Amino acid sequence: MANSDEGAPGDKPKSRRIFINNIDLYQGKNLAKYLSRCVVGASLEEQEEEEEAKSSDGIESPRKEGCYEIVGTVTDKNYKKPDYIKECIRFENRDQLYEHLIECDIIIFDISDDPDQIDEAVWAVSELHSDIEKLDKSKMFILVSTVLTWAKSKPLDPDDPEIPFTEDDYRRRKPHPNFKEHISAEKTVIKMGKTNKNKLITYVIASALTYGAEESIFHYFFKAAWHNSQVIYCFGNGQNVVPTIHIKDLGAIIQNIADSRPKVRYLIAKDDSNNTLEEIVKSISKSLGNGKVKNLTKEEALLQKDIQQADFDMLLVNLRMDAVHVKENMRINWVSETGIIENLQHVIKEYKDTRNLQPIRVCILGPPASGKTTVVTQLCNIFKLHHIKIKDVIDEKLEELQSLSTRADNEDEEEDESKAQEAKELLDAINEGKENNNGRIEDQYIITIFREKLRSVMCQNQGFILDGFPKTIEQAKELFQVSEEEEEAEDASKQENYDKLIMPEVVVCLEATDEFLKNRVMNLPESAVAGTHNTEEGLMRRLDHYRAISTEEDTVLNYFDELEFFPVKIDVTKDSSPQMKKTVEQISAIIGKPRNYGPTEEELAEIKKLEEEARLKKEAEEKAEKERMEAAEAAERKRRQEEWTQHLNEVKKEEYELLEAQSIPLRNYLMKHVMPTLTQGLIDCCKVRPDDPIDYLAEYLFQNNPQVD
Repeated sequence: MANSDEGAPGDKPKSRRIFINNIDLYQGKNLAKYLSRCVVGASLEEQEEEEEAKSSDGIESPRKEGCYEIVGTVTDKNYKKPDYIKECIRFENRDQLYEHLIECDIIIFDISDDPDQIDEAVWAVSELHSDIEKLDKSKMFILVSTVLTWAKSKPLDPDDPEIPFTEDDYRRRKPHPNFKEHISAEKTVIKMGKTNKNKLITYVIASALTYGAEESIFHYFFKAAWHNSQVIYCFGNGQNVVPTIHIKDLGAIIQNIADSRPKVRYLIAKDDSNNTLEEIVKSISKSLGNGKVKNLTKEEALLQKDIQQADFDMLLVNLRMDAVHVKENMRINWVSETGIIENLQHVIKEYKDTRNLQPIRVCILGPPASGKTTVVTQLCNIFKLHHIKIKDVIDEKLEELQSLSTRADNEDEEEDESKAQEAKELLDAINEGKENNNGRIEDQYIITIFREKLRSVMCQNQGFILDGFPKTIEQAKELFQVSEEEEEAEDASKQENYDKLIMPEVVVCLEATDEFLKNRVMNLPESAVAGTHNTEEGLMRRLDHYRAISTEEDTVLNYFDELEFFPVKIDVTKDSSPQMKKTVEQISAIIGKPRNYGPTEEELAEIKKLEEEARLKKEAEEKAEKERMEAAEAAERKRRQEEWTQHLNEVKKEEYELLEAQSIPLRNYLMKHVMPTLTQGLIDCCKVRPDDPIDYLAEYLFQNNPQVD
């Protein structure tokens, strides 16, 4: 049944406002992104083939007029609002949140992604129900729950446990012990929607485990496989049936509910697959990793640091379910109707695109001793790429062939015996070619080995840097040419004349004069030269060969030029930095930002540790320098104080001597003219003993004052 909001035929579609909680988390974000591009009422009409094709290719069509407007809450206060979100709701209390909810036509609360939202979802639907008579227009409340509320349900037929549960059985469902609050919320939402369906209509979606985009519950397996882990762990015995649904298909189901207001209030959201956990993990490991899987017991699984208890509970669910109403009554342009395994290549592409986990392919060329390996080693550490060196790749392949060929007569399985026999034949052919080529492996085998290496899962996941190979145009053409299978598979009009999966995006040539290279090798320590080609004779021979095959008219760089992968030439003679850091920085700028997960927790801890050590070292150096300067200043102050004191003493001495010299005439005068009279006056004063001796003495001196010319 179409909504009245759609308007008359020919009118522009009218937008409707949808609230989604936690739009910065996996499910909220992807549901918001999907619904923001859905035109109101579009699911009621036949899907156009063109739109179906775009959807299947994973290309998002531009936003149309009349699409749903998305508002929502966020868990991260610093979350930057994307274009597909109309408004990020930030509130201090629930009264403020309710004011936003009442403005929306559809309220979606997802409690499968964040169990902490259960209480808020129950509060929201209860508030709407209490104000049901005050609502000026109809509200729709959709609770996205989880199939874990069915986890302990008894089989419909004990004799036939493979009979799937459907929506009709929802009253018989029994939850997992850790999901009892979920089922309580489901019952509350269903109950609140029965009072006045014209004012408030409610729905509950039992969502299967979601996948797609950047991945959620299955991200643990995708990440481990992408990182080339030696083995991918499968929890438990892996025989439990895991119900799944692509996140965009879940969005399509919500779109159908919003558009058509179905009579069924409880719906199961699930694709058509019934894959076991082991089948899913093996498929991911085989398509994205090395194909190796190991089962872990429940106790061992709980020790894995990247898995939470809720994720563990979900991955061990064992349910056969059938989304009958969705399949029979909804128009869904399925992204992954047949399940994750059947559509794994599309899911992997989506996963890599969403997380920007694209391989970086680089080729570093240059003459011998120009520093290719020094530069490549550092670049591989920075960008976490695989270092492809001629000797290492060949040695690794020969060792593998040797190991396989020794089992040629010991294998029981026909397939393994065939592989071993093929390895033995290839190894024999390589050894025979070496005998006829002065101990060198022929180019055809080197090219085959390199192509296999560059097409390996590890190189296709992270990327690689070719160190000094290919050396000639012929090698480049053979190495990067499109295989016969791809030529047949691709349309000739669209086909490129090179293999896009292994063609380097960045080609760099390190350039230097022969004289510079000779001096560089001559200055190497003896330990670095011993046992290598970097002797004087070896370097000259290699240089002559390089110059011979790298003339201006006939160089491997011309091959890349013709394909418009323009090589960047760097003059390493101008780089005097340790370990050619300037050249590494220059090439890093050309490559751009890394396209991986970034540093691991251990690497971040190590970086933090090194930064802390550097900080403490710097502080210690600054403290030592400060103490040295203070000591120097104190010594200088002491020296100046001593110098000033010495100078002061000298001045005092000079003043004393000056005063002494100036006082001699005065003393002589006193001794000659004053002291005799004064002495006699004092004697007389002592004899007479007057009442006032001072007055007597003064009178005496006045009367007997000697006359001096």
